[in-house]
Amino acid sequence: MKLQQLMSYTRRAIDDYNLIEENDKIAIGISGGKDSLALLYALSGLRRFYPKRFELVAICVNLGFEGMDLSAIRQLCEEQKVPFYEVKSEIGKIVFEERKESNPCSLCAKMRKGALNTKAKDLGCNKIAYAHHKDDFVETLLLSLLFEGHFYVFPPKTYLDRMDLTLIRPFIYMEERDIIGFQNKYHLPVQKNPCPADGYTKREYAKNLVRQLNKEHPGAKDRLFHAIITSNLEGYEK
Repeated sequence: MKLQQLMSYTRRAIDDYNLIEENDKIAIGISGGKDSLALLYALSGLRRFYPKRFELVAICVNLGFEGMDLSAIRQLCEEQKVPFYEVKSEIGKIVFEERKESNPCSLCAKMRKGALNTKAKDLGCNKIAYAHHKDDFVETLLLSLLFEGHFYVFPPKTYLDRMDLTLIRPFIYMEERDIIGFQNKYHLPVQKNPCPADGYTKREYAKNLVRQLNKEHPGAKDRLFHAIITSNLEGYEK
């Protein structure tokens, strides 16, 4: 996938769900993975000609695992003219060594989001952009149905009243396979996830399940996604 196509899908989501307003200051949550780095490219590219002016910063919450080298990501942000901020933490140590959580992802995500939100507010941001893509939306639907017994998917835009922050997800129309293609074409400096739980989560189970469903019933993923965006769930109004 070329940058122009990446920006086209991103702009479609922004326009459909009114994700960006004039003079927004948006923090991009950088994990080091392909999705957040692709989002950095997309938003920094759109910023040059989008009719509504907005600022960008990039924030990475370092969980404290060994082997996390952010130098290449910092350089990429400089090339894209997006200020980069690293938030150092001991979240990994707290979750895996001190608390020894049986379900580490839940606590880790809560603490990571808290650190990201706090830094975003400190920098004067009013929005945070997450790189959740189409596959993530479908996987979240299945996780909610299978493990929680209700129909839930995070919306394209969420207002956090306690923090006075709005979360936006401009990659709702992006396929993961297209992001992989973009990663390979533009040689994104992806950092391997050092988390010991990586690859052994319920999210990974849902990803494999969607893949299997789509293999056995071609088009299943697209139909599930269509069910989401036409479900009249809060936040999906256009």
